[in-house]
Amino acid sequence: MMDYSLYLITDETPRILGDRSLEEVVRSAIEGGVTVVQYRDKHAETAAMTRTANALRSICDIHSIPLIINDRVDVALASNAHGVHLGQTDMDPLVARRMLGPAAIIGVTVSSCTEAIEAVNAGADYLGIGTLFATPTKEDANSIIGTAGVREILECLSVVGSTHSRRKVPTVAIGGINIKNVQRVMYMGQAEHKKLDGVAVVSAIMAAEDPKFAAQTLRRLIKAPPAFIAALPEKEEQATQLIRRVPEIIKELGQKHPLCHNMTNLVVQNFAANVALAIGSSPIMANNGDEAPDLAALGGALVINMGSLSSEAVSNYVKAVEAYNLCGRPILFDPVGAGATRLRRDAVKTLMARGYYEVIKGNENEIQVCLGDTTTQQKGVDSGSSVSTMYDKALLVRTLARRERNVVVLTGRMDYISDGARTYSVNNGSKYLGAITGSGCTLGTTIAACLAVHQEDPLLATLSGILMYEIAAERAEEREDVKGPGTFVPAFIDELYSIAQMAHESVYDVAWLEKATVGELNFEDERWHGISG
Repeated sequence: MMDYSLYLITDETPRILGDRSLEEVVRSAIEGGVTVVQYRDKHAETAAMTRTANALRSICDIHSIPLIINDRVDVALASNAHGVHLGQTDMDPLVARRMLGPAAIIGVTVSSCTEAIEAVNAGADYLGIGTLFATPTKEDANSIIGTAGVREILECLSVVGSTHSRRKVPTVAIGGINIKNVQRVMYMGQAEHKKLDGVAVVSAIMAAEDPKFAAQTLRRLIKAPPAFIAALPEKEEQATQLIRRVPEIIKELGQKHPLCHNMTNLVVQNFAANVALAIGSSPIMANNGDEAPDLAALGGALVINMGSLSSEAVSNYVKAVEAYNLCGRPILFDPVGAGATRLRRDAVKTLMARGYYEVIKGNENEIQVCLGDTTTQQKGVDSGSSVSTMYDKALLVRTLARRERNVVVLTGRMDYISDGARTYSVNNGSKYLGAITGSGCTLGTTIAACLAVHQEDPLLATLSGILMYEIAAERAEEREDVKGPGTFVPAFIDELYSIAQMAHESVYDVAWLEKATVGELNFEDERWHGISG
């Protein structure tokens, strides 16, 4: 069976190839582990293309690697290449099959479920799914489908009722794939019953100083799980078991004092730092993405909060996300005001495409934007009134969590949390949290700190952070010295500190956790099962 795992697409432009020969680079790449070569040249004349194709065919034959020609069926015939790759505006695959014969390999680029199914029905031997990310030659945002688009197409090919050939047709992701994102593409691009068979790369190998080493590195990364999911266990615990484990997470916070790197709203940096210190974390407010590689290596967690947004901020966020993903350290994404402006909606799309987030936290409108709803309109950072039922909100978080393969938190009067398999509600907190600036932002800080000490089960870490934060708020509201929002804030920080300090007593008093009000949804009967601490 043909190996599509590392599919090289050639590029002879001087910007990519430099003063090297195409044959030299392709030979080196094959020695490094490339499994398929596609010869692409949109400008060369037929005779020149045929000469180059023949040279590449000789190199590929030595290593038993198939050579595919982009678009040009005539060049494929003239060079006796193994097949062709066709775009949506190129020759019909059925016509290409008649010309090339039954043994030829025919690939088709697709960017939607409809195109994928049509291509398979037309006899495509494999599909190139994309464009995944923006590239110098493909910057139109409307043509970028991201990992979510890849997964949607794979799901279409694997749904019940699909023909056997649809489920079996190999697929490779195309567009902007490199050493930094290839593992995330392979991990986040898979559907429940169908995975990607490989990735197609251009500049990641063709522009590399050492194409052989670049290919070897990509092959290694494709085969290995990404660092950020390597430790995830089987998730079999129910809500009652999770709640009983919350104290151990709080205790770890105080023992490890993890770094909590906040790239957050300028308005709440001081508040967020004080909350982090109160719960036992070590905060740093650093919005320069160039610092992220050094900070990520310290073993903490990152908060990306879009409160103070600009084009420069997005660039810094991307640098930080890539650094933390590379180190396998957790990231919480808080898409503040995601539906308020076009700039924010575009920023969400960019950030969702450029990184993996262990937790996405937002209000209902923000979560809808993350899921791809372009019609959502927010008034500032407020979610506004909602007509959604509890079931609707629970389904929303579960849907996004399943798509992103992470944990999603929807905040509001009642919070909803899901990792795609388990979905809960949390009905704790205080009325004063909605009357102060930054309560949502600092909840993100608290959750991130818990993630830093417990990556094994991000849902448990997230639930721990929510319960610690919201029960501390309840305790603060109940105090006699609290008269309103102004006196609430210092009392709230005191109660966070108090809960954190209890973990260091010789006998850990976990009575505070008795306030926990958690509901568990059974999606089969659409019923909530209430669970208390």
